[in-house]
Amino acid sequence: MKNGPDIARIASLVGDPARANMLTALMGGGALTASELALEAGVTVQTASSHLSKLMEGGLLSLAAQGRHRYYGLASTQVAGMLESIMGVAATSGPQRVRPGPRDATMREARICYDHLAGDHAVAMLDGFLARKILLRDGDKITIGKAGTGYFQAVGIEPETLKKSRRQVCRACLDWSVRRSHLAGTLGAAIFDKILTEKWARRDAESRAVVFSPAGKKEFEKAFLS
Repeated sequence: MKNGPDIARIASLVGDPARANMLTALMGGGALTASELALEAGVTVQTASSHLSKLMEGGLLSLAAQGRHRYYGLASTQVAGMLESIMGVAATSGPQRVRPGPRDATMREARICYDHLAGDHAVAMLDGFLARKILLRDGDKITIGKAGTGYFQAVGIEPETLKKSRRQVCRACLDWSVRRSHLAGTLGAAIFDKILTEKWARRDAESRAVVFSPAGKKEFEKAFLS
């Protein structure tokens, strides 16, 4: 075997249908119990526990205990980005399954991708930032431009604070329904927090969809698209 990362090992973990359903269920950024993930995967709790052990060993999941309950979540934003990219490839290659979506207009318009906004609105937002040089892109690298610091401060987001995190401030994440990039990283997460804090939109309880109110959509567009 050639030297380098063991792609086959990670691919085999994600490639199992039950495990794929579990990972997809965690793309909303929340944490679920083994019982909840068993329902998502359509398997027994015992079988789910076996799958979860393999995902934990593979470094794809994190585990947190709260009282008698154990909650599983994605191990990192890097794992979420990998899953979003795989979804993009799956959407253009081979047959489509009914369950994964986003097939409906709401999910395509806006949804959560782990901790940041994805969908049509998110792609349009990044396109606008790049066109106005608020953000600058060089290949896969995205940085805040000279005009960006004041711009984000004006909407209540402090770029210097975001830089203190170990995570990247800006990262391109391939949007699988639009098949172009949206904004991830601490800046993408801060923008999504702003959207929810201002109550411009709400998360749908039954899916990853993010639903904007008519007034909220106008405020979002005023803040981030104009």
